[in-house]
Amino acid sequence: MKKRVLIPALAGIMAAAVMSGCTLKGSEAAITVGDTEIKADVANFYARYTQAQYETYYSAYMPEDKWNSEASEGKTYEESVKESVQDTLSTMVLLEQHMGDYDVSLTDDEKKVIEDTAQKFDADNSLEDKDMVSGDKKAVERMLTLMAVQQKMQEAIEEGADTNVSDEEAAQKSMDYVLFSYTTTDDSGTSTDLTDDEKKALKEKADTLAADLKKGGDFKALAETAGVEVSKATFDKESTSPDEELVKAADALKEGESTDVIETDAGCYVAKVTSLLDREATDAKKDTIVQERKNELYNDTCEKWRKDAKITVHKDVWKKINFNDLTVTMNVEEETPYSDSVKTDDQVDLDAEE
Repeated sequence: MKKRVLIPALAGIMAAAVMSGCTLKGSEAAITVGDTEIKADVANFYARYTQAQYETYYSAYMPEDKWNSEASEGKTYEESVKESVQDTLSTMVLLEQHMGDYDVSLTDDEKKVIEDTAQKFDADNSLEDKDMVSGDKKAVERMLTLMAVQQKMQEAIEEGADTNVSDEEAAQKSMDYVLFSYTTTDDSGTSTDLTDDEKKALKEKADTLAADLKKGGDFKALAETAGVEVSKATFDKESTSPDEELVKAADALKEGESTDVIETDAGCYVAKVTSLLDREATDAKKDTIVQERKNELYNDTCEKWRKDAKITVHKDVWKKINFNDLTVTMNVEEETPYSDSVKTDDQVDLDAEE
């Protein structure tokens, strides 16, 4: 059975997805979080949405019998993905239950986008298609609402993260370096390892460059004479690129100082420290640290709520959601958040075989 269905995207909240499978009605509870029930139709809709992402974007990296193959010890891909879906859904409900703690609510405009999206899905799809995806208007609207709440609550929680990061904490140094590589690559892209004699001669070149550099020679000119190219890198003591041993040696130097030859399996490195505080790289590291703090605060908050809540997964309902029932592909339609401005004209394609 070949099917073609379109689900408009809710910008910034929902990537379009399309799916098909057994019909699940909303009267059954798939998950209970405290006093709130996630109905079976909503659970199936979100599970198929997640399946569609895997089928489209990760299928090439999964085994041929993907959903029945082992993803981790004693757990198939289907079991692993469904557990992830269950965790996500229950977390969404917890976020919804704690909206008052952060003075979060959906605006009338946001509710209108959700309503319009659900209405369009309802109008664009046949009754048969909607039954197969548990996609009646009420279920779609509920799922979109949970997604919207999750996004707004995550933003609200992350606002509580400490955004002050000192230069000392984020400091990134910079260096110029060269590599005398122990492999050569021909025009066809084939790599060949140098012989021991060739490696010895190359190391002698590196030794000469390193000695001349310490005497105050121009790095770029010395590199050109040696037949290598100067590259740039920023680093701190935790960095492993371009090479862990090279970083360790450079990190011990003052600005303007250069390393001895650092011999590795890849070849011989020589580096010169050009700055002990690279402004651009340090500022970028600050942004990374702030984002890590935000992610940690959000995840820790959700985990605490999960530990304090009574969450029941109704396994009999989840057994009815079988990823082997269909094959899914999708193209995503994107829209500007909470507007009708469309970025692409792609639509969702479903190739489902039962």
